[in-house]
Amino acid sequence: MKRRGWLTFEVALFLIGAVAWTLSWLAEHQHARAQATAHSSAPAASSAASTLPSSEDLKPYTETIPGTDVKFEMVPIPGGTFTMGSPPSEYGHKADEQPQHQVTIRPFWMENFETRWDEYDIFAFSRDLLKKQPGASATTESEADKNADAVTRPTPPYEDETFGFGREGHPAINITHHAAMEYTRWLSAKTGKDYRLPTEAEWEYACRAGTETPFYYGSDPKQIGDYAWYLDNSDARPHEAGKKKPNAWGLYDMLGNVAEWVLDEYTKDAYQQAKPGMALLSPVVLPTEKKYPNVARGGSYDDEPQRVRCAARLASDPDWSQQDPQQPRSIWWHTDATFVGFRVVRPVEEQENLKGLRSKVKKYD
Repeated sequence: MKRRGWLTFEVALFLIGAVAWTLSWLAEHQHARAQATAHSSAPAASSAASTLPSSEDLKPYTETIPGTDVKFEMVPIPGGTFTMGSPPSEYGHKADEQPQHQVTIRPFWMENFETRWDEYDIFAFSRDLLKKQPGASATTESEADKNADAVTRPTPPYEDETFGFGREGHPAINITHHAAMEYTRWLSAKTGKDYRLPTEAEWEYACRAGTETPFYYGSDPKQIGDYAWYLDNSDARPHEAGKKKPNAWGLYDMLGNVAEWVLDEYTKDAYQQAKPGMALLSPVVLPTEKKYPNVARGGSYDDEPQRVRCAARLASDPDWSQQDPQQPRSIWWHTDATFVGFRVVRPVEEQENLKGLRSKVKKYD
């Protein structure tokens, strides 16, 4: 009897152990299967996340142009919806600023200063190429350098490109729309990041920084001297970047100093595509092979306050190269546009119609 009871007890223990082991094995197997499934379905998302910054990564950063000690600052611009254009009642209003309409903008970074000669000279005068070690072989050159070197550089300017207004720390001027676009293409190849000119809508959104007044500080033109170099305080010349008060998002000289190229080709009725009650998503009038007219924004040191407003639009003109003796005229340098420059942006995620965009202007057009 005792022996039989002992055997029954042993069998019970065996059965309990077997059940416990089976449950443990099933749990481990299920966990392993779940992990394998997760990894097999995630590569595309994981890859995208590693190449595209997220909204949480939208913080200020310093960009150093590879192979040089030249740096510039990029400021985060949050996405949002704003009212673009100006009402007929606004001080200095022009017909091409209407109708006012709602626009939704994706997040991006924008250069805090206008692009300065310090940066542009590296591209324009191949300063990055000159700094390469003598005898360095092509095999030691990085892929980024090879891509950047493949971008055509500007031809020499007709005369002193600074016009004696200053170089270090000063905005690059007399740059054509084509040249500004090629600079951003070179910069993108050099850094491995997607830089370009802002769209007209992105520029106005960033300039306003949440305001709806004629100027990003308010409505009183008498206060403009604290925020901008314009006709009455500039001594008829552009000034070193960053010497006036910035807007609420930390952008300097968005108004005055030099007008700034945006991507868009100029059309006086560009805003007519807007429909009442519907916000346009990241609109842009894509540039074509035409050299003129393109849009410059913000007004300049040579403008009165009514032209130095957030909504003011300026169309480029062949007269900006009137003194150029070359035929055809240079596609890289203006001779009569000491009032125009640019600054760069970097989208968090590029919109489809701007991916791979480059200037279509040709030398002999």
